[in-house]
Amino acid sequence: MGEPTNQGSAIAETPAASRNIRLFISTGEVSGDLQGALLVTALKRQAQALGIELEILALGGDRMAQAGATLLGNTTAIGSVGLLESLPYIWPTLQIQRRAKQYLRQYPPDLVVLIDYLGPNVAIGSYVRQHLPQVPIAYFIAPQEWVWSLSPRNTARIVNITDRLLAIFPEEARYFAEHGAKVSWVGHPLVDRMQAAPDRASARQALGIPDDQIAIALLPASRRQELKYLMPVIFQAAQQIQAQLPQAHFWIPVSLEAYRSPIEQAIQQYGLRATVLAGQTSNSKFEESITLRAIAAADLAIGKSGTVNLEIALLNVPQVVLYRVGAVTAWIARHILKFSIPFMSPPNLVEMRSVVPEFLQDQATPDNIAQAGLELLLNPVRRQQTLDNYQAMRQAVGEVGVCDRAAQEILQLLPTNALLS
Repeated sequence: MGEPTNQGSAIAETPAASRNIRLFISTGEVSGDLQGALLVTALKRQAQALGIELEILALGGDRMAQAGATLLGNTTAIGSVGLLESLPYIWPTLQIQRRAKQYLRQYPPDLVVLIDYLGPNVAIGSYVRQHLPQVPIAYFIAPQEWVWSLSPRNTARIVNITDRLLAIFPEEARYFAEHGAKVSWVGHPLVDRMQAAPDRASARQALGIPDDQIAIALLPASRRQELKYLMPVIFQAAQQIQAQLPQAHFWIPVSLEAYRSPIEQAIQQYGLRATVLAGQTSNSKFEESITLRAIAAADLAIGKSGTVNLEIALLNVPQVVLYRVGAVTAWIARHILKFSIPFMSPPNLVEMRSVVPEFLQDQATPDNIAQAGLELLLNPVRRQQTLDNYQAMRQAVGEVGVCDRAAQEILQLLPTNALLS
């Protein structure tokens, strides 16, 4: 194993030749990589304002590398949801964790930042707390224990390893403060990202979408198992919409290049009039992605539950949300773990009410999704109600400057001796 690189996923063993302050950031999956990239950019900006030379090492993905982090391991392809679904990813996750811990033990950072990613990040945070107790830990975007905690143990572990928790939702801040964490509500980082998002007219022009075309964004997967459990349902719903609205065209941004082939095959299988979009659309790193352009151009979005739902809401596009896991995982969650949540998608969680239609597990059928989608397209009253709900939701995601506020809070945790070294 050699030097850290900005592109590879191998864990490095030797530090950079020179540095002033070294931060370690840990996250996983595509959405964590995006949020991590936004934070890396803000950290560098705030460090420069303070006259600090900052070196950022990370477990993350390509977006974080593009923003200036040096990757110790690439975690964007090993995320999963579900019990059985996660089994293939356990060993690669443990390998990356083991090598990262060895690196941190040998080259202690001045500060650790954890982003979401409950199991792996709590494990890394616990290791740092035990073996490097002098290193402060910030948790940015805590796991959603405030929504679906199965046990107070995970909440306690998060609180015990964290010197400062930076909450993105007001309810998240309240929950962790009540459980003893030192919390600051900074807002959601996507508020900042939306400042660089295209508007509807420019997005449609860039994609060559005629004014009279009904454009529908399909967002089936950011994890591999979602291709299995979600994509067929979404594409069958798209078939039904296409049958009723022949002028509709589907736009499908690809979150990872490895997903392009199965998505293209599925388009052929279901006979959809669709265009696959892949790669970045701008030379300015991740400021305007293919996903944002496809969403901004759309009259409707249909997609999996996740961070993308909030992007869709902030772009003022009506949406239908669904989520499914394997039947065995669903049975265990429902009957053994007694898993129950009020809502799944971020727009609904922010307001704790039905801002957008969402369908979970057995309710996530092509018929239900197609019916909800057609209503949002064809019923002006229902469509306007969704847009009005979005306006109310915006107040709970914070003002612009989220990532800079988070970066300032994080840098304030730096020990005095690190700043003087």
